[in-house]
Amino acid sequence: MEKKIILFLTIYLILINPLFGKSIEIKVKVLNEVITNYDIKEEEKYLIFLNPKLKQLQESKRINIAKDSLITEIIKKQELEKFFNLDEQNKLIDIVEKQLIKRKNIYNREELLKILSNKKINYEKVRAKLKIETLWNQFIYNKYLKNVKVNEVALRKNILDQFNNKDKKFEYNLSEIIFTESITENQETKIKKINQSINQIGFENTANIFSLSSTAANGGLIGWINELQISEIINNNIKNLKINEISKPIKIESGFLLIRLNNKREIKEEINLEEQLEKLIIQEKNRQLNNFSIIFYKKLKKNIDINEF
Repeated sequence: MEKKIILFLTIYLILINPLFGKSIEIKVKVLNEVITNYDIKEEEKYLIFLNPKLKQLQESKRINIAKDSLITEIIKKQELEKFFNLDEQNKLIDIVEKQLIKRKNIYNREELLKILSNKKINYEKVRAKLKIETLWNQFIYNKYLKNVKVNEVALRKNILDQFNNKDKKFEYNLSEIIFTESITENQETKIKKINQSINQIGFENTANIFSLSSTAANGGLIGWINELQISEIINNNIKNLKINEISKPIKIESGFLLIRLNNKREIKEEINLEEQLEKLIIQEKNRQLNNFSIIFYKKLKKNIDINEF
């Protein structure tokens, strides 16, 4: 009887989902969760939606990026389940969704739904991904905020010095890659590999592969940022860059940072220094929290059994 039920379910799944007829295979097991070839293809579609330049990569590379993305998501989700009820509603997800809509230059949620439907991407799965992203950031904030140190006096001096010593003020459109050394690769070897990748497949796709930052899925894009909101060390490394040039590796707490200058424009409107100081403080807190996030995730991953098949 049991064999008949299993046979019936197998035939049923093949009928309702043609992909099952092409064979569903387990590719990775992370603790008690599995990742199948179907999951990887679905993740690939989502990542291409975030960074269309991924289409330029060989299929094997896209599959590896999608697989690593799912591994990261599962590790974070399993850690979050210790502290949150993932089934509960969270209003912050709506804010993150609006940020996604803005980042993709989409008019509203209705247009987002239409685009996802055309690309055969499940909206509820996207919402689930945004929930994990939101709760992870909330978790890191709660865990490490007490460790964040911001010298407001130094930041104020930095803003005043920049403001008073420049006739023209600029804002930059930036992208980033954050990477670390490993036992098998020192900084020189890693940066050589990253530079080769940038030359071969572009900065955005390289960010998808190598960057540890939360911006990786979006090709490393940070977006437009006022120069008064950028820390002194990063400002010093990008102020002389030409459009599309990449900085030398900048040492940060969680590893090394590469910044690409995508564009640059002069600020014409009047600048409110207090408002810029407040934004700089937020930027600095977020930068430190992002570093803590990278370090904590690496520790988590190191202690988790990941079996690939």
